[in-house]
Amino acid sequence: MKKFFNFISGWGNPGRALLCGILVSSTVPALAQQDHAPAYPLITHNPYFSIWSTTDKLNESTTTHWTGKSQSLLGVLKVDGEYYRFMGQAAPHYKTVLPAADESAYACKYSFTAPTAGWEKQTYADQDWKTGKAPFSDNENTTGTRWTSREVWVRRAFTLSELPKSPLLLRLFHDDDVEVYLNGKQIYASGGANGDLQMFELSAAAASALKIGENVLALHCTNTGGLASLDAGLSVKVEDKTNEAIKLATQTAVKVNATQTIYSFKCGAVNLNVTFTSPLLITDIKTLANPVSYISYEVKANDNKTHAVDIYQGVSTDAAANTPAQEVKAETYTAGGIKIMKAGTTEQPILKKRGDDLRIDWGYLYVASPTYNARQYITTEEEAINSYLSTPGTNATVVGKQLMLNTLLPFGRVGKNGAEKHIAVGYDDIYSVQYFKTDLRPWWRNTKGATMDGVLAASLKNYLTVMAACRNTDAKIYSDAYKAGGEKYAKLCVLAYRQSIAAHQLVKSQEGELLFLSKENFSNGSINTVDVTYPSAPLYLLYNPDLLKGMLNGIFYYSESGKWAKPFAAHDLGTYPLANGQTYGEDMPVEESGNLVILTGAIVMAQKDPAYAKKHWKTLTTWTNYLAEAGFDPGNQLCTDDFAGHLAHNANLSIKAIVAIGAYGKMAEMLGDTKTAVKYSALAKDLAAKWIGKDDAGDHYALVFDNKNTWSQKYNMVWDKVLGLNLFPQYVYDKEIKYYLGKQEKYGLPLDSRKTYTKSDWILWTATMTDNRKDFDALVKPIYKYAQETSTRVPLSDWHETTTGKMVGFQARSVVGGYFMKALKDKMTGKK
Repeated sequence: MKKFFNFISGWGNPGRALLCGILVSSTVPALAQQDHAPAYPLITHNPYFSIWSTTDKLNESTTTHWTGKSQSLLGVLKVDGEYYRFMGQAAPHYKTVLPAADESAYACKYSFTAPTAGWEKQTYADQDWKTGKAPFSDNENTTGTRWTSREVWVRRAFTLSELPKSPLLLRLFHDDDVEVYLNGKQIYASGGANGDLQMFELSAAAASALKIGENVLALHCTNTGGLASLDAGLSVKVEDKTNEAIKLATQTAVKVNATQTIYSFKCGAVNLNVTFTSPLLITDIKTLANPVSYISYEVKANDNKTHAVDIYQGVSTDAAANTPAQEVKAETYTAGGIKIMKAGTTEQPILKKRGDDLRIDWGYLYVASPTYNARQYITTEEEAINSYLSTPGTNATVVGKQLMLNTLLPFGRVGKNGAEKHIAVGYDDIYSVQYFKTDLRPWWRNTKGATMDGVLAASLKNYLTVMAACRNTDAKIYSDAYKAGGEKYAKLCVLAYRQSIAAHQLVKSQEGELLFLSKENFSNGSINTVDVTYPSAPLYLLYNPDLLKGMLNGIFYYSESGKWAKPFAAHDLGTYPLANGQTYGEDMPVEESGNLVILTGAIVMAQKDPAYAKKHWKTLTTWTNYLAEAGFDPGNQLCTDDFAGHLAHNANLSIKAIVAIGAYGKMAEMLGDTKTAVKYSALAKDLAAKWIGKDDAGDHYALVFDNKNTWSQKYNMVWDKVLGLNLFPQYVYDKEIKYYLGKQEKYGLPLDSRKTYTKSDWILWTATMTDNRKDFDALVKPIYKYAQETSTRVPLSDWHETTTGKMVGFQARSVVGGYFMKALKDKMTGKK
């Protein structure tokens, strides 16, 4: 660390402060230069505006949206005529041989009943089949053919005048099982669903079935459950012709802070630091809601000479489109003394799509620069780098697909004192979500007269102030977590911070309430899922309970408006970004009711003010009475771990009901209702005592009441300690923790006795149940090891295999906010 400090300490420019933020508070040890993450956050604001790097070196891969789709950021530094690529790789590009439906509407023959033999052959007589447009889907809003039967057979005739020279690729979306034939020859088959149009390289033998003249692509798809979709096309990959004269910059360090990711490079005679800053300041809602990130560049000669330096930065318009096939319009202009590029789809289908594996395709992407003598222009992605190597043209407006917004930043002569420049990248989604049939604008638009041009200008004007606030936040997040749980715990919390916040969208309801709505990323795409809010809560309780209220307000409104009439809480408000009512197929009555009562109790205790509970007391009473009747020994139902299936007599779910009843009693006490407080507190204590006897399995407590040969993490019990309810005696915690320590695998403690997979957020809760620091460290260490060693390169997955460290499912979810549970417990119990 000393060597790096010496490198930056002499920089006499405003950029110096940018990097000094990594040398955090002297009250905790300084962090090492080199960090590791499963994926590195670059631009992170909400579920749609979210760009990551999935390799340890920034220039080893194409940057992507958290879903894995390309959203290319390209960076090249020129030193005395030598070029060094430090950011991203050119995204792969493809030439269409036969378009899929996202590129061009096409008609084909189809049958929903089993055809006669030979249906896949080119010569088959299909004149009795129906004719319809692709894609085939059971989505009622599909633009193609509605498919609701179990199976579909499709034949698509097409003509080629010449054969492709590059290897043939099948572009296919299938949900579920599929068989694909080309002129009667099977070229592909797969079980299950693949979620989206994906490329599959065909073998030479399979590709040989393609011929000049008439061809038939035939598909058979079986919907085994859930959604149904089918679409296909053929493509070839376009060879990357980027000038070979461009060298790779040598990455020397990467540092992940709560709000920043900082990279260091050696580019010949010049050292470069690149900092991505998304100012998600959790205690400052106005800044948190600002839809603008910064990319900052600091350069310094490393040979005591001066050098001619400039930097190229490309930002792909794919960040404003759901698929690369969508047409976009981009333009350059000047406003408020800054240079701006703006891009969005020509279609602008505002809030027309809902679902999980989707990107935003409405609103506008912006790239802005202080004057700097910067030059901005637009090309296609394919032309971007080569345009920088030559003399780029000028253009004000371009319409096309996969465009690149290019910025050239001239640094002039750079020597040992160095220089700094920065740009702003922002997104205006115009309308963010639909909330009970009303389209809501993003929070920042609540300011009268707010425009994106004004927001960009203010962001650049306030750059140094915002960066200082980010450094302070970075230092505090790390310091608080370090004091609570040590270095490994602190690093896990830092990794979780931006990911958790950026899985939400901040808006204001028609009633004027703050709504902080989560998206259940790569889980099922639900919006404002209660059992996603529950594990996310510790981060927000610790730093800004108003944001947690924003996660609960919509659910309370859903019940109190009469739109949800059941005596227990809803599971969700819809499918992102449409929050018009629950779309999940099954209720979780004990789970969600317990979650909401516990979290409301946590809010009023964290704020030492029962007003929020008083506002919703009738609803809380209804839910608590339901838990009193049905919560102690739950029937066969789902809990938050719904991926594990239905379970009756779930002992951990029972704990949730007991703790919720205790939290209700505590809230009644805060409200001065002594009679109610005594009644429900006594009930919770009585149920806890019964639970101990009913679930005791000797050296541990069972997964279910009726099988003592099972076990599970009792993570719900942590709230008994956090809220100071004192329902379960210490020996219960001690017995469980001792048992858990004997069940750990290489990458963590399994969720329960049924499988070896786990949820890392629950392990951090389980670890917080011990007052023994050695035991806490023993449970946290394998999760840190997982974060460092997992081969699954996606934004941190909370569901992984403890034996291999590989992701089982889920990624980029807000639930990692639960990692902050130990820091929350220390604060709530007065240890901080």
